[in-house]
Amino acid sequence: SAPEVAPGARGGAAGRAGAGVGAGARGGAAAGVEARARDPPPAHRAHPRHPRPAAQPSARRMDGASGGLGSGDNTPTTEALFVALGAGVTALSHPLLYVKLLIQVGHEPMPPTLGTNVLGRKVLYLPSFFTYAKYIVQVDGKIGLFRGLSPRLMSNALSTVTRGSMKKVFPPDEIEQVSNKDDMKTSLKKVVKETSYEMMMQCVSRMLAHPLHVISMRCMVQFVGREAKYSGVLSSIGKIFKEEGLLGFFVGLIPHLLGDVVFLWGCNLLAHFINAYLVDDSVSDTPGGLGNDQNPGSQFSQALAIRSYTKFVMGIAVSMLTYPFLLVGDLMAVNNCGLQAGLPPYSPVFKSWIHCWKYLSVQGQLFRGSSLLFRRVSSGSCFALE
Repeated sequence: SAPEVAPGARGGAAGRAGAGVGAGARGGAAAGVEARARDPPPAHRAHPRHPRPAAQPSARRMDGASGGLGSGDNTPTTEALFVALGAGVTALSHPLLYVKLLIQVGHEPMPPTLGTNVLGRKVLYLPSFFTYAKYIVQVDGKIGLFRGLSPRLMSNALSTVTRGSMKKVFPPDEIEQVSNKDDMKTSLKKVVKETSYEMMMQCVSRMLAHPLHVISMRCMVQFVGREAKYSGVLSSIGKIFKEEGLLGFFVGLIPHLLGDVVFLWGCNLLAHFINAYLVDDSVSDTPGGLGNDQNPGSQFSQALAIRSYTKFVMGIAVSMLTYPFLLVGDLMAVNNCGLQAGLPPYSPVFKSWIHCWKYLSVQGQLFRGSSLLFRRVSSGSCFALE
């Protein structure tokens, strides 16, 4: 639900550097093949001091494997691998997101406990993730931690396949040819092109996978009222279409899309300006400070290492700022759908996602559920304590 973004899949300085290295390897392999075609070495002239003819077939095999990601025969295998890996990560992280959703809708089945903060003051703390998860196991058993997992797996798989298909129809290489390798990190035009491409893929995949996301959210919040309205994916599709029509599959889509767009542009632009204007290219951690042009095979630039982590750090910071979009989108997905979690006293019936945003803002709950370890009871809390 969160921009299962997260993240890592959104490129960065390390990705761009890796792309440049891969392109160089492909160019070198092609040049070697062409040179050998012009002047093939005799078989009896092979010499151990000249291993290049034996090494070039390996380079060609590497090139074929990397090229297959875009249009080769390895594409189905690669997509299946990404889907399998994504399914594993989704299954492992599902209890975490399940508890977060129940906290987002305001379900607090256990009373707060008295504790002290770092200043020694007494404060009330709500149950942490581990205490909440233990409670779910007591009620539903261990399998209860994976309620709503099936539609989530289908949603993530559909999103992965959609992004892979879009890369075939709209190859990223056609967009990335904006500047050469030397000015790649300082080209604002290139960053805008890349971010626009990422935004297009993210928005399309989000729209196609959102109906399954809605079903998953509703399956999980049934824990609040012990309902069984949404059980299977097919039966849930029939219920939503019968009761809410086609638009029922896309409730909460707009805040999710806005959150994705703000995240992509904020993360990419911040990382670009930091890498371009704050990172010093002259810094090197090798003795003597020799530049890459003097000894490219043995030099490691600290600037390159810093740039490889800039986007990751910016992603964490920007995701905290865009969390209210995620919260509002998830609340709208379950609001007024016939489940107790989407009705008073847990939540009023919202007219729109803007109404939901304003309500949470007045209550001081725009970041509700963002923390799962140290959860203090705020003065304006709208939690429904049982």
